[in-house]
Amino acid sequence: MSTKGTYKIVDLFAGCGGLSLGLEQAGFTPWFVNEIVEQFANTYKANHKLSDKHYYIGDIAKLNEKIDDYDDMLSDITLVCGGPPCQGFSMANRQRILDDPRNNLYKQYLIFLSHVRPKFFIMENVKGMMNKIDEIKQNFKEYLGDDYQYDYAILKAQDFGVPQNRERFIMIGNRMKIPPKSIFEEINKRKREPFVLRDALYGLPHLEPKIEKGQSGIENTCSGLTEREFKYPQTDFYHFINGDKQLTTLYNHKNRYNNPRDIEIFRRLPQGANSLHESIADIMPYSRRNDIFKDKYFKLDEKQICKTITSHMKFDCNMYIHPWEARGLSPREAARIQTFPDDYILTGAQNMWYAQVGNAVPVKLAKAIGDGIMMFLR
Repeated sequence: MSTKGTYKIVDLFAGCGGLSLGLEQAGFTPWFVNEIVEQFANTYKANHKLSDKHYYIGDIAKLNEKIDDYDDMLSDITLVCGGPPCQGFSMANRQRILDDPRNNLYKQYLIFLSHVRPKFFIMENVKGMMNKIDEIKQNFKEYLGDDYQYDYAILKAQDFGVPQNRERFIMIGNRMKIPPKSIFEEINKRKREPFVLRDALYGLPHLEPKIEKGQSGIENTCSGLTEREFKYPQTDFYHFINGDKQLTTLYNHKNRYNNPRDIEIFRRLPQGANSLHESIADIMPYSRRNDIFKDKYFKLDEKQICKTITSHMKFDCNMYIHPWEARGLSPREAARIQTFPDDYILTGAQNMWYAQVGNAVPVKLAKAIGDGIMMFLR
C-alpha cells in the first residue's frame, strides 16, 4: 500500500467500521485498527483492504503494553479516533474519571494518544460526557501536555442528513495550532435536512415474519436472505449513502423469529404507537407493569426520523417495528438508517449484525466530521 500523500488514521474501539468509513469518504486512509471483538473486526476486514499487520484484535491495554513494537506502523499518523466506553462518568459520581476502574478504556485511549501523538484526534461518546468536560480537558492535558488544543460539541446525526435521532459527544483536538472552534464551524457547514424513515426503507423487498423458531440458518425469499440479487430504486437516499455506484446485490436483509403474539402486536399497532395503545390492550403481555414497559413495543413512524438505533436490537426488535410490515427492522434496514452504503457487508451471526450496526457511528455524521477536519489539512 502506498502511503505517499495520504492522511493516515488509527481507529480504536473500531467496531464494524462506521467511523472509519465516514472518515475514508472524507479523504482519510484507514491505517491501523484496534477492536477487541473478533466478529466485529471481521466485518471491518471484509470491507477494507488492509493486511493483517494493520490490525490489533484484542484489549487496547495489551496493545499499549507493546506499543513500542508498532513504532514504525504508527509513525506520522494524521488522526486517531475512537469511542472508549466510559461507565463511570455520572455527575453523581464524585470520583475523578481517571480514578474510576470502570473507565480504564478511557485511560488507555489517553495512553495511546500520548505515545502516538497524531496531528488530530477525535473522541466520540454519549452526550452525558459533557457533564464532566472540564475534568476531561484536564485529563487530556495531563497526558498530552500543552501541545494540543481541544474542544467539544454535541452533534446531532439528523442535522447531517441521517434519518435518525442520535446525539453524540464529539471532542476534537489538534497540535497544528488550529482553533478547535473553527473545526466545528466547518463541520456545521455540512448540515442539511434529514431524510426520514420512509426514505431509508423505500424499495427494499417485502419480508414476511419468520415463524421457524431456533433455526437461524433457514433462508428464503419470504423471511429474507443473507445475499441476493436486487435492483435498487435510484432515489435521493440511495445516492446519499451509495454515491453513483450501481449496486446489484442486497446483503443482510433478513428477518428474525417472532412468536405469533408479537406478530399480532406488530400487525395491530398503528405507526407511532407504543405498548399502551388500546389496539393491543387485550394481548399486551406486560399490562400490569405498563409504567415500566410502555416502550416494550414501538411501531416506527415512516414520516419521522427513526429513534436511536442501538445494540439492543440483537435481543429483539420490538421497539423497532417496521412501519408498514408486521416485523422488526432487518439488519440491512438498520444499517441504512445508520447510513452505511448498501454494499457494506455485515459478517458473523445475525444477532451480531444488529449489535455491530447499533454500536456504530453513523457514517454520514463521521463524514461531516472528517470533511471539517480535512479543510485544514488541504
